Amino acid sequence: MRHRRAGKHLNRTPAHRLALFRNLARALITHERIVTTLPKAKWLRPQVEKLITLAKKAAVAMDGEGDEKARKVAALHYRRLAMARLGPVHGTGIYDKKDEPQDDPLSDGKKGKSADTVLKKLFREIGPRYKDRPGGYTRVVKQHYRRLGDGGETAIIELLKAGEQKVRLKERKPAAPTPAPVAAE
Repeated sequence: MRHRRAGKHLNRTPAHRLALFRNLARALITHERIVTTLPKAKWLRPQVEKLITLAKKAAVAMDGEGDEKARKVAALHYRRLAMARLGPVHGTGIYDKKDEPQDDPLSDGKKGKSADTVLKKLFREIGPRYKDRPGGYTRVVKQHYRRLGDGGETAIIELLKAGEQKVRLKERKPAAPTPAPVAAE
């Protein structure tokens, strides 16, 4: 029995689940939109939102008040927590549409080409993008067709754009006004 055991297994061993999460999270951060099965997308969503929250907290810490050294230490702490979840960043470069590695825009160029990594993109672009947003950074959209081979339900999981709001299928109607009392004649 699975009493009081939270989380989904996805029919994988713990090591395989960890590798699956890291690969899906890296792909989502790199491309900002991926297609996967519906259970994996639903399982990935809270994991990625926690990573984005760490990047957002680092961006808020860097913009905050107080000693500069203390702000950098706080931001470094959030970066290390995210790195622990994403795993080693070696070989996790960001590639453009032509499969060419993107250069790090902040590298000085003296040490050769420095590739931009998933962790750098998370903390330089995605975290500051959602600095003022209280949560809900991703969207899961079900697709109407099933995957070839096993017929699994597919879904798109994507990061919201800056300032974009989630769309509701049905708009909430305002409450009906209460009728005025009828005066007795």
